Amino acid sequence: MTRFLSLEALAGLIPDGAHVAIPPDYSFVAMAATRALIRRKARGLRLLGVPTTGLQADLLIGAGCVAEIEAAGVALGEAGLAPRFNAAARAGAIAIKDTTCPAVHAALQAAEKGIPFMALRGILGSDLVARRSDWRRIDNPFEGGEAGGDPILLLPAISPEIALFHSPVADREGNVWIGRRRELVTMAHAARRTFVTVEKVVEESLLASEASAAGTLPSLYVSMIAEAPRGSWPLGLGDDYAADGAHLVAYADAARSEDGFVGYLEEFVFPHVY
Repeated sequence: MTRFLSLEALAGLIPDGAHVAIPPDYSFVAMAATRALIRRKARGLRLLGVPTTGLQADLLIGAGCVAEIEAAGVALGEAGLAPRFNAAARAGAIAIKDTTCPAVHAALQAAEKGIPFMALRGILGSDLVARRSDWRRIDNPFEGGEAGGDPILLLPAISPEIALFHSPVADREGNVWIGRRRELVTMAHAARRTFVTVEKVVEESLLASEASAAGTLPSLYVSMIAEAPRGSWPLGLGDDYAADGAHLVAYADAARSEDGFVGYLEEFVFPHVY
């Protein structure tokens, strides 16, 4: 059964060292929960960008919350590079697993389907394969005969401990509206638990009509819900509100230095800012 709790309580249930799947900046990102994790001084998190990430990871990395990240890219979009990620990467302060967008989705889909691996072909021939000792190249057993000659790559399933994202609305039954953001479905199916912050909770079931049901993640896949108005700010949230471009540029400028980043945290993370 889905539990409803406070934002700080939800963040407190994400343990240090947890493997956490997070969506890209253009999807439904739980920025209020990110700030709550920083306030509680989370440590050792292993982040999975699905398939990329940006501001959320940069803040957590800069605040010392992250031990490892796997993502196809980490950047702030039009605001430029992710400064605290880049600084940590240069310093060797975090472990980095190189990957691609299709590889992340395929590995999550394997977990979603309850199988140990997923086959993928498009990465073959790239330098990336040599950097991932957990990926296996085999000959296609259905083609090529004894001589082989039809290679394919096997990626182990990824089953994060927690999928974390934000949503415009949930209902009292624990169903969560995600609209067209289908990567959130994959995350929730693959993860052991799904934590969602929402703009609001409504009484009427989101599964009661065809119009809303089509874009709803059923409560079966939702573990925790916390209300957090404007919980994706300064990133956008679908049609609800746009990203705060000026704020993102100001963050990118401030976070280029350690002192600037600390100043940003003091102003926008301690205390609550939504």
